[in-house]
Amino acid sequence: MDQRKAHRWQMMDRITQLKHHLTAIEHAIQTAEANAGREKQSVRLLAVSKTKPATDIEALYALGQKCFGENYVQEAAEKINKLNELDIEWHFIGHIQSNKTKQIAATFDWVHTVDRKKIANRLSEARDGKPLNILIQVNVDLAKTKSGIAPSELTDLAKFIWNLPNLKLRGLMSIPDPESDDQLKQSHHYLKILFDNLKRDHPTPEIFDTLSMGMTHDVELAVSEGSTMVRIGTALFGARAPKE
Repeated sequence: MDQRKAHRWQMMDRITQLKHHLTAIEHAIQTAEANAGREKQSVRLLAVSKTKPATDIEALYALGQKCFGENYVQEAAEKINKLNELDIEWHFIGHIQSNKTKQIAATFDWVHTVDRKKIANRLSEARDGKPLNILIQVNVDLAKTKSGIAPSELTDLAKFIWNLPNLKLRGLMSIPDPESDDQLKQSHHYLKILFDNLKRDHPTPEIFDTLSMGMTHDVELAVSEGSTMVRIGTALFGARAPKE
């Protein structure tokens, strides 16, 4: 078998594998929606594609997946440029460095990890065109190992973002660091309370519609507590290679 034919078979096997994973995850989300009494398709899947090749993203896009999350700006920019003809919704879900805000604002459709006024302001200043969709990352557990704004400071940051011309505040996200399922449930429940309180006060509450919480291990729990977007990486793409 020549190299070209071998490569074609490898690609076909990979597409079959990705299709199997995507179907299983979509079924898990649908089951979680039903168990929680939620409307069908009320929860979106964000495919976390960091360190994965553009060919995987292209294959999943062909299978109907449109939203992809990236953590590393330069890596993401290369993939976005390579796949620029596809109507993909790109989400930045990594830690934001001040010197990367200009590139993030120019490259992505959504940013999940805003937790400082300085970062929000720089993203707004750098954004050209339609407003950038923003989620505030909340450190619901006040864990020292996690980024995110403290719940007590959330309202002040939200009001600041509401007044920035090139940002659209769409909701909240969190990456809890609990030690048990009970603590995880409490963390998700707390974020939902914070979300509901902000939605009530939001000047245009109809656009404040996204609660990004839940990953592979806690999809059902997150959906039961009100998540509208779950972030899935390993269960969809397989284990990530070590980052150089």
